[in-house]
Amino acid sequence: MISVLRTRWPLLLAAGVPLAALLVFFALPVGGMVQRGFWPDGRFDPAGVADVLGRARTLRVLWFTIWSAGIATAVAVLLGLPTAFCLHRLRFTGQGLVRALVMVPFVLPTVVVGVAFTQVFGIGGPLAGLHLDGSAAAIVAAMVFFNVSVVVRTVGSFWQAIDPRREQAAAALGASPRQVFLTVTVPSLLPAVVAAASVVFLFCATAFGVVLTMGGLRYSNVETEIYLLTTQELDLPSAAALSLLQLVLIVVLLGIVGRARRTPVERSSSPARRPGARDWPVLITAAAVVGFLLLPIVTLVEASLRVGGQWSLGNYRALGSTGSHHALLVPAVQALGTSLGIAVEACALALVLGLLVSYVVSRRPAGRVGRRLVAAFDGAFMLPLGVSAVTVGFGFLITLDRPPLDLRTSTVLIPIAQAMVALPLVVRTVAPVLSSIDDRQRQAAASLGAGPLRVFGTVDLPTAWRSVLAAAGFAFAVSLGEFGATSFLARSDDPTLPVVIYELLSRPGVMNFGMAMAASVVLAAATAGVMLLVERLRVSSLGAF
Repeated sequence: MISVLRTRWPLLLAAGVPLAALLVFFALPVGGMVQRGFWPDGRFDPAGVADVLGRARTLRVLWFTIWSAGIATAVAVLLGLPTAFCLHRLRFTGQGLVRALVMVPFVLPTVVVGVAFTQVFGIGGPLAGLHLDGSAAAIVAAMVFFNVSVVVRTVGSFWQAIDPRREQAAAALGASPRQVFLTVTVPSLLPAVVAAASVVFLFCATAFGVVLTMGGLRYSNVETEIYLLTTQELDLPSAAALSLLQLVLIVVLLGIVGRARRTPVERSSSPARRPGARDWPVLITAAAVVGFLLLPIVTLVEASLRVGGQWSLGNYRALGSTGSHHALLVPAVQALGTSLGIAVEACALALVLGLLVSYVVSRRPAGRVGRRLVAAFDGAFMLPLGVSAVTVGFGFLITLDRPPLDLRTSTVLIPIAQAMVALPLVVRTVAPVLSSIDDRQRQAAASLGAGPLRVFGTVDLPTAWRSVLAAAGFAFAVSLGEFGATSFLARSDDPTLPVVIYELLSRPGVMNFGMAMAASVVLAAATAGVMLLVERLRVSSLGAF
C-alpha cells in the first residue's frame, strides 16, 4: 500500500483536489436543494415531492420544457449538419471567420440572446410581420440560435475524423452520392449526432435567461419555475422537487452522451477539399444558417444605436449613469468592471481544476476497475454542464451559510459558482488532447529519470498548450455572461453586467431600455472577441462534449 501511495501520489493529489472542490461547491449545494425537497420540515416526506410533481402547474411547466426543448433540438440538428459539413469537410476563403461567427452564439449571455430576439420579433423589428413576439415559437428560435454551434462543433469534429476511404469505396462500387450518404456517412455520424442532440436538449431544457426574458408570465420552463418559486413565492420544497426531477433527467442524458463518446472512430488524415458543383445546396443552406445567426446580433446593434428615432451613441454614453429614475445603484460601466474581474478569477479557478481533472482522465489504467473509476470520475465532472445554474446558485445560499463555510458575504462566492459552470467545458477541451498523446512518450521520459511533474511539463503541456489557452478563453467567455447562478448571488450594490441588463429591462423608461441594448452589445462584443481568439487556437476536439 505504501509503495502504491509513493508512486501514485501525483495522480491521487490531482484527483483529490478537484474532487473535494466538486463535493463542497457542487454536490453540497445540489444536495442541500434535494434535502429541502425530501425533508421539508426536518422529517423524511417523499409524498411532498410526489404531490408537487403531480400538480397541474408542474405538469404544464414540464410539458412546455419537454416539447420546446425537443423541437429546438430537432431544428438545431437539421440546421447544424449541413453547416458542420461545410466548415469541417470543405475548404474555402474566410472559413476561420465563419467558424468563429457560428461559435459566438453559444457563449453569448442568455439574457442578451433573449433581448436580441425580442428586438427581431418585436414592433419595428425585421420579422415583426410574423407576429411571433412573446410566442413559444420565438423562444424555440432563440434556443436554436443558441445551440446550432454545439451541433456544428460536436458533429463537425467527428465528421472531420471519419476515414473517407469507406465513402470512396462505396462510390467506386456504383453507389450514388445519396446512397453513399445514407448507407455509409449517416451510420458513421450517428454517435456524434446522438451526443450532440442529447447535449442540445440538455441546454434547451435548462435554458434560463432566454425563457425568463421572452416568456413573461405566459411561458415557464423547469428552470424559470425554480427561480420563481424560490425568489417570489418562497416555496423551497416545490423548487427542490423540481431540481430533483431535473437532476434525474440530466443524469440519464449524460449517460447517453457518455456511451456515444465511447464509440470509436477511424481517424483520417485526408485534408478538406474545395467545394464542387454538387455542394452548392449545402453551401446555400449553411449561408442561410449563418444569416439566421447574424440577424439577432445585427438587430441588437441597430437598436443600441437608435435614440428617439435618430442614430446616436447616447445609449452608450448613458452606461456611465444609473439610468432614468435611478434604476441602478451603480453605473453599468462599473458592473462591466465587476464582470471582468469575476470572470478572470472564475477562469483561473476553472482552469486549475480542469487541468487536474484532464490529467487524471487522460491516464489509461491497465485494469478494468481502474478504467471504470476513471470513467466515473470523468462523468462526475460533466454533471455541472447540465444541472441548473439556478439550482447551484440557490444551493450556495442555503448550504454555505454557516461555519466553517459561511461564504454568504464573501467575494469569492460568485467566482466559485461560475467556475463550477465553466469547469466541464475546460475538461472537454483539454482532456481529449491529453488523451491523444502516446503514453510511450511519458514512459520514456519517466525512464530517463523525470518525475511526474516534469513529465507533465515536458510531454503533456507542449502538446496541449493551445487547447489550454482555448479552454481559458471558453471559461472566461462563459463566466462573463453567466446569469443563472449569479442572479442569486450578486449584491444589488455590486452586480455583474448580465444582472444589470435584466434589471434595466425590468424597469420602465426609454432610457433604461436603450441602456440595456447598449450593455448587451458591449457584453456580446466582449464574448465574441474572446471566441475569435479561441478560434485562432482551434483544435479538432474543441467543443466535442
